[in-house]
Amino acid sequence: MAVRTQWTVEHACSHQVVHDLSNRPADKRAGFARWLAAKDCTDCWKAARDADTESKEEWLAAKRAAEQEAAVAWAKQFDMPQLEGPEKALDWGERSRHQLMTVAHTTLVVEGAWDEADWAELEEKARAITRAGWWIDQRDAEGTDLLELLDAATEADRGAENPFR
Repeated sequence: MAVRTQWTVEHACSHQVVHDLSNRPADKRAGFARWLAAKDCTDCWKAARDADTESKEEWLAAKRAAEQEAAVAWAKQFDMPQLEGPEKALDWGERSRHQLMTVAHTTLVVEGAWDEADWAELEEKARAITRAGWWIDQRDAEGTDLLELLDAATEADRGAENPFR
């Protein structure tokens, strides 16, 4: 008589499932069935994975919404212009601008040697950059690099006259 290939496994989720283990070597089937018993059945595993994905997506959406709200409030408070570019880049550009400007202010003014007059000059240069893509491209920059980056921005990054946005 051959070693059985069909194993009825009671999973950790308490569901019983018949597993075809014929694709495993005969001497490995019992051990694999024991391993399966310690796991949720496929349906429960998929349901848990899908719920986890949904909760991560919900968390990320809530985090982005909060960041967006903060970026819009900040832009209004500091009289920053609307950004220009493709619709899908505008919110991301606003968040990127807000985050970089906040990091730069902390690094240069709060922790650094800049005074408010130095900062006001940098802020004025930042107002001139209205292309959302420019801010997105700089999202990983160091706050200490912002002045140099603003000086390096091209006319294409400034104002509404750029037809390639």
